[in-house]
Amino acid sequence: MPLEIAASYRARTKGLLGRDGVEGALLLSPANSVHTFRMRFAIDVAYLNRDLEVIAVRTMRPGRLGLPRPRSRYVLEAEAGAMAGWGVGPGARLSVET
Repeated sequence: MPLEIAASYRARTKGLLGRDGVEGALLLSPANSVHTFRMRFAIDVAYLNRDLEVIAVRTMRPGRLGLPRPRSRYVLEAEAGAMAGWGVGPGARLSVET
């Protein structure tokens, strides 16, 4: 899947704001929570630990505030329904190839 990496403060703050959709996913690094204020579409959010293992996956509608996940080091965002389609769920381990 195409993956964008948001590693700077500015990139993490902007995230998917102002977009009508996303092709693939956006990895926020470091991050342990997200919000969907001013978002135009629902998103799937996967919270990942330092080993890129999925801790939890949540679907968030626009205008919501996600609670911080203490063990989360990264957050993966994608359009709602994408995580299930990719088989991403708790316990799955992701790998990033550049």
